Amino acid sequence: MTLCKAPGRICLFGDHQDYLQLPVIACAIDRYITLEAKETHLPYLQIAFSDLNTERKIPIPFRIEGYDPSDTFIAAVKVLRKYGCIPDKGYSIAIEGNIPINAGLSSSSALLVCWIHFLIQTFGLDYSNHSLNNELIAQIAYEAEVLEQKGPGGKMDQYAISVGKIIYLETDVDSKYQVIEANLHGLVIGESGIPKDTLGLLADRRNLALESIEFFKKRDEGFEIKNITEDVLPQYLDELPPDIKPFFSAAVQNHTITQKALREFYKEPLDFLKIGRLMSVHHKILKEALKITVPQIDAMVEAALATGALGAKIVGSGGGGCIVALAPGNEEQVIENMLKAGAVNAYTVSVAEGASSKN
Repeated sequence: MTLCKAPGRICLFGDHQDYLQLPVIACAIDRYITLEAKETHLPYLQIAFSDLNTERKIPIPFRIEGYDPSDTFIAAVKVLRKYGCIPDKGYSIAIEGNIPINAGLSSSSALLVCWIHFLIQTFGLDYSNHSLNNELIAQIAYEAEVLEQKGPGGKMDQYAISVGKIIYLETDVDSKYQVIEANLHGLVIGESGIPKDTLGLLADRRNLALESIEFFKKRDEGFEIKNITEDVLPQYLDELPPDIKPFFSAAVQNHTITQKALREFYKEPLDFLKIGRLMSVHHKILKEALKITVPQIDAMVEAALATGALGAKIVGSGGGGCIVALAPGNEEQVIENMLKAGAVNAYTVSVAEGASSKN
């Protein structure tokens, strides 16, 4: 029997930054997708999605040609072939979880990371060319979900889920990260019940932000938005067409906030008040410049802050989904007020370890 588990994730700082290859601070949370597999010797992988009451079969051996480009499971199988992992035996697989679907907590990436863990744990890897570690799992998941499927996202989800804990991730080609061993507690999730609009909002905001960056790259091939500071931002905004100014401004401001937050995370003890305030400023930019919130999300944020939360923000691509509030010692009151404001569910979460698998 093979057992695999992958956590959900929340972005603390850096929403809508990873597709610009700007850094993020994210953490895994103790909500999970789990996978249990037993060998059957049948010529297929039979997968039961317990929560959805659906099943599917993947024939073994599998022919990649003509597969549905939107099929993340098959995208992973295709990518893993390059790493010497090829399914050659049948298994009965049961998948379930308690990460809300399409809510901004990255249930889809958690499922993918869990699936990749199963495939590698069961069918092996070309260890002469690759060393199995959290980074490799994250890279394979990124290749399957973003490169193979041409998704609009970046690397945050795959790395936060695979590595676990709190990480500061450079989302450029090198994907360098730091694990932050901070004792962050008092996190409360509120679910709006409104499905997030990942493909629409993420792709739209990404294209507009990249257009603003390309405006300056045409003048200077070495232009890097990460080098723009808030004190020189106004002179850059003066040059941009009005329709893309907000997206350039948001990228610079959110990058600055992420850097400030990183410095706070390395202080001991943590200044929860400062971290909370930075979360709220981040949310304001996401709301007013990127316009990724909806009234229900804003009402939940306001309810959390009115109850004494130190900070609150939307989580994920936007258009719906969840919020996270920082409310150490005040969690139950914040939960109660979120529910009164219309949240369909609210609960505490803790920072969690990364994805794992075992036989």
